[in-house]
Amino acid sequence: MEQLRNWVLIPVCPELEGGLSTPRPPAEITGDQVLQEGGEDVTRQFVKGAALCRDKGVAKHATLAILKSRSPACGCGQVYDGSFTGTLIKGDGIFTRTLRSAGIACVSDEDYRGAIDHPAEP
Repeated sequence: MEQLRNWVLIPVCPELEGGLSTPRPPAEITGDQVLQEGGEDVTRQFVKGAALCRDKGVAKHATLAILKSRSPACGCGQVYDGSFTGTLIKGDGIFTRTLRSAGIACVSDEDYRGAIDHPAEP
């Protein structure tokens, strides 16, 4: 948190914004869908939450998002493969895709330090 003290932070959770509860069953991306363990399709909630959270970032002129690694919403570079076996594949979560299409740079919570060491603008 000390490294982020000069930044304006906008905490969001696209899964909650999309109408999902906490706690909730695990979900993984399978093709173009997000399915919870057990098979329930929650794609609509993920897409809705991603759009709402993207709009919050765009309204605040966000330039960088620090996202939860491997999440079906916020995964950045890797996500679980949809088999619920812990297998990782290359790819991005629904929110990450939405942010990137809006021109917002994305980095995982595991890799953000290098992205903020020499920022273009805080």
